[in-house]
Amino acid sequence: MSQTFEKRKKVIYDLICDDLYVPMKFKELAMLLQVPREQRDGLREVLEALETDGKICLSKRGKYCKGAAKHLTGVYRGSLRGFGFVVTEDEGRDVFIGEEDKNGAFDGDRVEFIILREPDQKRREGRIVRIISRGITRVVGIYRKKEKQNYGFVIPDNQKFTQDVFISAEKSKGAVDGHKVVAELTSYGEGGRKPEGKITEILGHVNDPGVDIMSIVRGYDLPEAFSEKILNQAERVAKDVSEADMSGRRDIRDWQMVTIDGEDAKDLDDAVSLTREGDCYILGVHIADVTNYVQENSALDREALARGTSVYLADRVIPMLPHRLSNGICSLNAGEDRLALSCIMTVNQKGIVIGHEIAETVIHVDRRMTYTSVKKILEDRDPAEMENYRELVPLFERMRDLSRILRERRRRRGSIDFDFPEAKLVLDEAGKPVEIKPYDRNVATKIIEDFMLLANETVAEDYYWQELPFLYRTHEAPEEEKLRTLAAFINNFGYSMHIGVNEIRPKEIQKLLARVEDTPEEALICRLALRSMKQARYMPENIGHFGLAANYYTHFTSPIRRYPDLQIHRIIKDNLRGRMDEKKIEHYQSILPEVAKHSSETERRAEEAERETLKLKKAEYMQQHIGEEFEGVISGMTKWGMYVELPNTVEGMVHVTNMTDDHYDYYDDRYEMVGVHTNKTYKLGQKVRVRVLGADRLLRTIDFEMADDAR
Repeated sequence: MSQTFEKRKKVIYDLICDDLYVPMKFKELAMLLQVPREQRDGLREVLEALETDGKICLSKRGKYCKGAAKHLTGVYRGSLRGFGFVVTEDEGRDVFIGEEDKNGAFDGDRVEFIILREPDQKRREGRIVRIISRGITRVVGIYRKKEKQNYGFVIPDNQKFTQDVFISAEKSKGAVDGHKVVAELTSYGEGGRKPEGKITEILGHVNDPGVDIMSIVRGYDLPEAFSEKILNQAERVAKDVSEADMSGRRDIRDWQMVTIDGEDAKDLDDAVSLTREGDCYILGVHIADVTNYVQENSALDREALARGTSVYLADRVIPMLPHRLSNGICSLNAGEDRLALSCIMTVNQKGIVIGHEIAETVIHVDRRMTYTSVKKILEDRDPAEMENYRELVPLFERMRDLSRILRERRRRRGSIDFDFPEAKLVLDEAGKPVEIKPYDRNVATKIIEDFMLLANETVAEDYYWQELPFLYRTHEAPEEEKLRTLAAFINNFGYSMHIGVNEIRPKEIQKLLARVEDTPEEALICRLALRSMKQARYMPENIGHFGLAANYYTHFTSPIRRYPDLQIHRIIKDNLRGRMDEKKIEHYQSILPEVAKHSSETERRAEEAERETLKLKKAEYMQQHIGEEFEGVISGMTKWGMYVELPNTVEGMVHVTNMTDDHYDYYDDRYEMVGVHTNKTYKLGQKVRVRVLGADRLLRTIDFEMADDAR
């Protein structure tokens, strides 16, 4: 192998293309070419270059063959540990990319790649051969000035961007050490160099109030203030309901009707009514008619589409629509006439919708109720609360009864109910967390959830059978491999799960969750089951909703804060008004795929930003409790440590280096840490007592140590 690199490539390519020697494994090639063992890395390098060129490919059995490898495209998603995955819709399963095969790609880059290995029913592996376009063009992070040097670096908040960004003095915009900044990337570190950039905005010092959340807002490129043009348009359209507005609508202002929301909710987009007729319930779900004020392709509509969704961060809400609309004329405020789109359903004693009507209506909400008040009436039977809402108590009791019927019907068909304790943050005026507690999911929250689910299913089924363009909320069945991994794990706790051949039923997961209810391992198994699921998304095609065990599902009930709901309201109104002609159908068919894709993407962005905000505030909260001890449950395990979750939903890590009483080995097949000398064992779901070692707001991490070991 003393020839030049290119000559070696030609020799090997000619050899492999010679039918006498096809196909061959690496060892066979090395022996044929008489390559000494110590020089075989050079041979691998040549073969990898030929693969990248597409001149040879590697078969499932590890043999090199003649022929070009298929070049595929997708979006690279990096992990904190160096490797990543390429997400590609047309090729099914995601493709694993090892650290040595990412070819300079960063999280979010659109890439071209080839498949290296494709084991049956196992994870595919690939190599990135070209970066088509960059997903990250700027980073948010902390600026660190090199002492006595004329340059500095930005350490990115996004830990998936694994390198610091070099900033020369003339491109620092006067930033000083400790500033949180936004840096535009001018180079991505080709040729082994560090990425380079220029600072475009200084957010403030890392310890200034509000800078932490603003860093997340900038990091996820979330929109902030509305432009003057948008605000002016909102002001112009937000007029009181007039006689002209009500013309042609069904007037149901005399129906007894309430909104039920959290105490701090301001955008009230759904109201409910409920009466009895014989053995049946007449359930009305009345949704704010936002499309009356947000016309298609107006400046307001284009802005709402770009935002996709409202974003709920710890100390602020970034709304999809200006407050003049979302908290004003589009909010179903008690005592005010409002325009609505109503789904009025006749539901029998088995929870089956035996008739329904979707109509444009005028409504008048009687009372603005909170989840807390309704809970006090229905669960606590609080005398003062019942007296205060005396005329509404029978309504709430009917709601409770119907909610139970609907919930039982969903249970029987196999709907999965992930009842997680979500975190509720209490902040002081400076934005500092003073309390973290699990969000209370009570009888009132379940009533609204059940009624909204039924309306969403009813509307989706109606429009599916009309065969009109529509947006559906879909949830695909999980991959069999992931469920088999879950089934193997739950065996450690004495549970089993039936997985049929080529068929996975949501009822099996539902039965598992029912069996683990009120056990120490409940939260853990629920979380692992959820992680085995695919993410729900929006699609113009209806493929059903696996998690809800529903054949038809959409999002109809929140047009103030979700663009897909606003979009389907527009479709429904065009249909109700007889405007759904061939031209309209073609129009919606042309725009819905992109609306669905964009809405799914903005939803993911919002969820990630909300999650990062919670992690940040939880770390800030735990900084006040360093040295204190807490009871917790082991919620995750890796070879470098254990994650422990506290009752208030805070999760931290006990790193192996802080497990000082022994050397611990991790057994991934059993999810156990075992002490080499003491044989002491820690298992997933086990209750433990931990002490807070530290908390880092910048990294959004919390470190624990075992309280017993530390004594």
